[in-house]
Amino acid sequence: MVLAGGVLVAAINIYLAASLLPTAVSDLGGESFYAWNMTIYLVAMVVATMLTGRLLSRRGNVGAYLLGFATFTAGSVACALSPAMVVLLLSRGVQGLGAGLLSGLGFAVIRSALPSRLWTRGAALMSAMYGVGNFTGPALGGLFAQLGVWRLAFAAMAVLAALCGAMVPRVMPPGERSDVRPPIPAVSLSLVMAAAGAVSVAGVLPGTLAKAAGIAGALLLVAGFVVHERRSELRVFPQATYRRGSSLKWIYLTLGLLSFGVAVESFLPLFGQRLAGLPPLVAGFFAAAISLGWSLTQIGSSSVMGDRGVRRLCVLGPVLLALSLLVQGLLQRADTPTWLVAIWVPVLLVAGSGIGLAYPHLSVAAMSCIPDPEEGARAATAIATVTSLSIAFGTAVAGVLLNLGGESILDSARYVLFGLPIICALGTLTAWAANRTRRLEQAGQAPLRLGS
Repeated sequence: MVLAGGVLVAAINIYLAASLLPTAVSDLGGESFYAWNMTIYLVAMVVATMLTGRLLSRRGNVGAYLLGFATFTAGSVACALSPAMVVLLLSRGVQGLGAGLLSGLGFAVIRSALPSRLWTRGAALMSAMYGVGNFTGPALGGLFAQLGVWRLAFAAMAVLAALCGAMVPRVMPPGERSDVRPPIPAVSLSLVMAAAGAVSVAGVLPGTLAKAAGIAGALLLVAGFVVHERRSELRVFPQATYRRGSSLKWIYLTLGLLSFGVAVESFLPLFGQRLAGLPPLVAGFFAAAISLGWSLTQIGSSSVMGDRGVRRLCVLGPVLLALSLLVQGLLQRADTPTWLVAIWVPVLLVAGSGIGLAYPHLSVAAMSCIPDPEEGARAATAIATVTSLSIAFGTAVAGVLLNLGGESILDSARYVLFGLPIICALGTLTAWAANRTRRLEQAGQAPLRLGS
């Protein structure tokens, strides 16, 4: 409950505020800062996930979790009491820091809190919380907004976080602590923070060229981050990520491409309302079918243990995700009839199941491919970082594709639903590369040179 609860509150709050903001703006003003609410939260979350390993080494499991829940609770209370939009934005930043710590800890602490035979199921539970959060966040926010009590939504999240935090000393193994204060990789953090900010802002900039420029700038910053990490002794990702012949980079790329597809959820309610005439509440739940398929599939997928079966699931996942989004694009029609809307739901469930089939096994592969405990914890923490960054990138790219449709919502829907699966399909190639290099690593035959 503690591990899953931490990831859940972080995931819910990614989309919770989006449903509350129209009501909050009417109370607080500051409409010009509307887009920064998501930006500040995501940037703070990404940066915090990258500091999780260092926090664990200093405070151990219990201390790190208490700090994460305390920070998130304080940020949520401040959001609920905010008298102005500027205060709400600052409070969302504090909330994002706590959310990032809890997301990173959820994956990192699996190694010490659970026996290795349960790592796959533990990872499935953690990643399923993203799906549950993506489903619950918009619904919960919409409910409180409709009742006109948006502040109570943040108060409810503070109570949930406080209850989970109270359980920490009783159920959490203390873990190993170190008196050594590892230096903070300031350059790496600055580059990632700038990239996350650029891609988050790109998603809300007016005009296709402005969005494309924002994404291009973010990609350049990510490239700079990789170049710096390869050469520096102070890095965020494990050293093995940048080593030739390592499977870790392919694992992270596959996780990122799977998470990239989740971005379509931000736009499905628009397509459902404008093309099929669905009421807002119904369209919101319809859009959450991807997250629902993700969450449900992971429960069964995590029970697959054989190496051959796991490798097949890792390749099958991106295939299902890409094909299902492509089929969804082919099913888009103006004035969509009810019978066709009924077909949309199972197609989106299959798309989510593609994520659920592969994500837990890829997470365990990232956690277990490095025997060193400190580097292994860093590899586990990076799962949350990759997921958060990929969702942010995917949302920005989908926003650019949406604008290509101009005034036609049908064209916009097709651009998004044909464009995203092309990118997600690359996950099939990265999953194959991850399987290949993983087999060679396990056999002790890692090649000296392998294209990156």
